[in-house]
Amino acid sequence: MKISTRFSDAIHLLAFIHIYKGKIPLTSENIASSIETSPVMVRKLMGELRKAGLIETKHGTPDPKLAKPTDKISLLDVYLAVERNKPLFEIDHKTNPQCIVGGNIQETLSEYYNQAEIAAKAKLNDTRLSDVIDTILVKQKEKEYLQKQQNYE
Repeated sequence: MKISTRFSDAIHLLAFIHIYKGKIPLTSENIASSIETSPVMVRKLMGELRKAGLIETKHGTPDPKLAKPTDKISLLDVYLAVERNKPLFEIDHKTNPQCIVGGNIQETLSEYYNQAEIAAKAKLNDTRLSDVIDTILVKQKEKEYLQKQQNYE
């Protein structure tokens, strides 16, 4: 089963728009090359983010904008925009009900999965797009510093 990357791609897209605003054209092709996906997928994600009120776009222009400051966009906002209310964990419902494990696993895991999902969504709600962008920029600065140091050696 393939795991969806739509959520991480949407965060990537929003961070890209913020970091590269005014530096390069924010075309779906440029964004797609960073995510390593197709421009069509980028446009689909942008449509979902636009419907959720997270970005503003004008048809036919490569100039998307964040609709809110980065500290006002939570990762839960992004998750709900692209995954809606899709559960974070899936339970296999095709188990043998005559088996002790197979007959009880769904109900048992449902309880644990529900607790974990609430905790994860609470963390996503507390984490802002600005936190992600700050971390990206710090990591890039560290890389550049290390590269500069290696060039002097």
